Amino acid sequence: MMGVGGGLGMEATNCGALLRELQQIWAEVGESEGEKNKVLSEIERECLEVYRRKVDDANRTRVQLHQSVATKEAEVASLVATLGEHKLYLKKDKSVVPLKEQLAAVVPVLENLKGKKEERLKQFSDIQSQIEKIRSELSEYSDGDDKANSLIVDENDLSTRKLNNYQAQLHALQKEKSDRLHKVLEYVNEVHCLCGVLGIDFGKTVNGIHPSLHQNGLEQSTNISNSTLEGLANTISNLKAEQRSRIDKMRETMESLCKLWKLMDSPQEERRQFNRVLSVLISSEEEILSPGVLSQETIEKMGAEVERLTKLKARRLKEIFMKKRSELEEICRSAHIEPDASTAPEQTNEMIDSGTMLCILLLLSSLVTIVYKL
Repeated sequence: MMGVGGGLGMEATNCGALLRELQQIWAEVGESEGEKNKVLSEIERECLEVYRRKVDDANRTRVQLHQSVATKEAEVASLVATLGEHKLYLKKDKSVVPLKEQLAAVVPVLENLKGKKEERLKQFSDIQSQIEKIRSELSEYSDGDDKANSLIVDENDLSTRKLNNYQAQLHALQKEKSDRLHKVLEYVNEVHCLCGVLGIDFGKTVNGIHPSLHQNGLEQSTNISNSTLEGLANTISNLKAEQRSRIDKMRETMESLCKLWKLMDSPQEERRQFNRVLSVLISSEEEILSPGVLSQETIEKMGAEVERLTKLKARRLKEIFMKKRSELEEICRSAHIEPDASTAPEQTNEMIDSGTMLCILLLLSSLVTIVYKL
């Protein structure tokens, strides 16, 4: 019967004291041995039931701890594999570490890895968004923001190796974007310079390629797609061809002007308005940068001046011929002969209007003939 109170420490002492007190009571009462044995058997059974419940409770707690430790270690292993950070968590020898200590050790590691995962997810999301945004800027479309918002990060591989690969892609795209932007701005500046020289509307010219090249605001970045670069290159080629065509035309017109100035002995005041054009035309194409110097207005102004001087020349020639014709007719009347019909005003005026100079030779020839006859 002493097994009932066979516990350790204070519990055993208390059980023994209670048993002795019970036996003393039984002695005073005069309880039979059979009744005593029956009561002691009940006490022992109840004690065993209490111990069993405690053992079962302790066992359930142990199982739960095993499961918790195993679950959290599995999460740790998964996160370690996902992050590729195998040095972040080193397992200890479980045989010498109590379950509660194992659980207490793995919980902060798991929380730390979860935090690293969230941080890594944000890094992947940010870098993939930047990559998609730049790719859209390099393409023919502009839906990069929509794509960036709908990106799904692969949570199965968040390793630094993969992150470094994305960073390398981003750096390459950023360099390509920078190079393209530099090229676009270089082309735009060249178009602006050529438009200025030719007197062509710059805004209208580049708007035909892409509006962002002229109307650039905070909400719209400069388009750097292949079509924009190709459009700018073609525009520059066309503008340069137009520049060469206008230079050739203006040089030809200037040559006519110079001849007319010399022939008409034009004053410097009349010539001065074209001095700027004259100085430009003797320069190379690369050196022609003055705004409006090759404009259609300048060409028309030069053409108008050629036309004015040509008409003035014709008018003066007609005056000279009329004067000489009068002199010729006077001589012919004195000599009682008819003037040469080839020097008639109708014919000489027609020859002057047509621009031929043979009329001068004909007139001189006629005069020489008359004088010789006289």
